[in-house]
Amino acid sequence: MIEIVRRGLATSIQDRGRPGWAHLGIGRSGAADLGALGLANRLVGNPSDAAAIETSGGFHLRVLAPTVVAISGASPPVEVDGGPPLGVGSPQSLPAGALVRVGMPRRGLRTYVAVRGGLATPMLLGSRSWDTLGRIGVELADGDVLAIGEDPGTPIDTDVAPQRPWTEEIAILPGPRLDWFTPDAWKQLTTQPCVVAGETDRVGARLRLASPLRRSRTGELHSEGLVLGAVQVPPDGQPIVMLADHPVTGGYPVIAVVDEPSIASVAQASPGTRLRFRTATR
Repeated sequence: MIEIVRRGLATSIQDRGRPGWAHLGIGRSGAADLGALGLANRLVGNPSDAAAIETSGGFHLRVLAPTVVAISGASPPVEVDGGPPLGVGSPQSLPAGALVRVGMPRRGLRTYVAVRGGLATPMLLGSRSWDTLGRIGVELADGDVLAIGEDPGTPIDTDVAPQRPWTEEIAILPGPRLDWFTPDAWKQLTTQPCVVAGETDRVGARLRLASPLRRSRTGELHSEGLVLGAVQVPPDGQPIVMLADHPVTGGYPVIAVVDEPSIASVAQASPGTRLRFRTATR
């Protein structure tokens, strides 16, 4: 068992999500940075889809039984009371009673904390993920005690693993409603930097451009299906990149879609980060 001593900022249980339910209005959810989740799980010998903790900092966790813990993703300061030091990207065996304090990230936005065996919270529609938009799953609170799953019985053969670098250059593909914008909109989008706004969350990353994108067509668009990475543009001309908890439909035109390898870089971009879009080459 582990205890959530302090929930911290935007802390939730996440695995690889619940795909296949969009036709019923239920989004995939899951870890915003799937690569970082997979790394944390590999470090403790879990399968890549085991449930772990996703947090943006200020998170305190107490280990109630000896277990192996690993941290990946954003790089926060980590302090351990009652146990050996724990670094980012390195598994560590902690004794019962050890308190792990995960601070605010120095770089990046989302940190993943995995325990050997994974978190054994209830499975809902094939996933243990907490969907912040659909309110599906187990929402964490201070004082919660969570069960750990069975030991996977696999070897732990990695002492330390390098973190995958993120980039501020985001590859995009033309979206289905590019024709709703002025002829120079794509050039505007791919030549001027944008800044991640403070309203960013697991639903979407709100961006700010010095020169907002302009439409060539007025009127309302009927709601259409949305995918991870869709770049919607509301009437103010400021893009929103859909992230893990995005709705399954939306009524703003989608000018572009973030190429899959760049999703993690958007998900890890903290408010104030400058991003630059470029046309993906395939």
